[in-house]
Amino acid sequence: MSKPDTAHISTDIAIAGGGLVGASLALALSRLSLKVVLIEASPAGTVGQPSFDERTTALSNGSRRIFEALGVWRLIEREATAIRRIHVSDQGRFGFARIDAAEQGLDALGYVVINRVMGAAMWRRLEEEGVSVLAPARVTGMHLTDDRQHIEYQRHSGEDPSGEDASGGGVIRARLAVAADGANSVLRQCAGVGASRWDYQQVALIANVFAQRFHDHVAYERFTPAGPLALLPISDGRLGLIWTFDPAQAEEMVRLPEQAFLARLQEAFGFRLGRFVRVGTRHLYPLSLTRSDEHVAPRLAIVGNAAQSLHPIAGQGFNLGLRDAASLAEVLADARTQHAEHARGAEGDPRPAPPPPFDPGDGAMLDRYRSWRLADRGNIIRFTDGLVRLSSQPFGPVKLLRDAGMLAFDLMPAAKGVLSQLSLGAAGRVPKLARGAPLR
Repeated sequence: MSKPDTAHISTDIAIAGGGLVGASLALALSRLSLKVVLIEASPAGTVGQPSFDERTTALSNGSRRIFEALGVWRLIEREATAIRRIHVSDQGRFGFARIDAAEQGLDALGYVVINRVMGAAMWRRLEEEGVSVLAPARVTGMHLTDDRQHIEYQRHSGEDPSGEDASGGGVIRARLAVAADGANSVLRQCAGVGASRWDYQQVALIANVFAQRFHDHVAYERFTPAGPLALLPISDGRLGLIWTFDPAQAEEMVRLPEQAFLARLQEAFGFRLGRFVRVGTRHLYPLSLTRSDEHVAPRLAIVGNAAQSLHPIAGQGFNLGLRDAASLAEVLADARTQHAEHARGAEGDPRPAPPPPFDPGDGAMLDRYRSWRLADRGNIIRFTDGLVRLSSQPFGPVKLLRDAGMLAFDLMPAAKGVLSQLSLGAAGRVPKLARGAPLR
């Protein structure tokens, strides 16, 4: 990992946001002989980065392959917990469904990793690949002039991400800017790209819990009157709890004494794992669906949460964002290869004109990225949003249909096969990196 030397930088590609998606894109592009600068508001390699906290992420098999290609998986594999089975049920009712990896011919349906572990591995790989990182630096604006995006940034000491302790700033001139700076993306707003937001009026309570019995690599999703409850298997026999409430109830639950909270959890989940014996620090995260109006603008590509921020009920948000990064990297790699082939062909001309340099912000290339992402994003958003609405319906007839649907699903191998394809990221065209193939 290297640091740009001057306040005014010229580069091929500038990525705003050094979270898991932005850093993954920087790693993928580092192999394409392109100048890349990664801009991150938090000090490099610290858990202060919002993506690198104690929350867990369920990685699809496609995401695992992307991480393998980027050299990240080898650093996190020992702390990644395989999901061998998924069990879905409805509290106090007869509906349930099960998916087994072995029945689908898979080693695992996915893997659960603590975000902090992924973040540390990501920054190590950035260091190993010598990616230029500007951190801590806060993006403050952007404007387009001729063939460059001018990204304005403010440096600060790192103790105050607001930038009030600023120690200088500058401008990055990039042929292509990439917005990987979250649901409230500064770059997206500066480019005039709007975004719609739907507030679910729900809050996720996140914590690690310990139970008497080993999780045996089973992930549980349970519909409760309060909201969906998920328990994900993680290292050391722990379970990652994600429990959805309305805001008032979430505040009550986060303040409960430990034993009172465990009693509520026991009542909602049951005794499949024996008794719950301990819970770690509880955190609350408001839930909403944010969706950008476009994936691109002139000399701008939008990826990850800047493009779409999803409810965690189906565990698809990060995997979708990582496919954004892998797709953009592939489009750039293909365009660069075509440019090189055209340049070599021109050498045979008796009086060849020197070919123009490769332009990573070319509009036709960005249109290819945009078209690619439409189907994948649309399918996953519809699936996730529909599941949220179905799970939150309090009406008896809807619950009955939900239970009947789960039972029918449990008896239909074909339906299970379709759903298990989500573990491969199979929604339309799958990026090369997610298939285990090199970019070029």
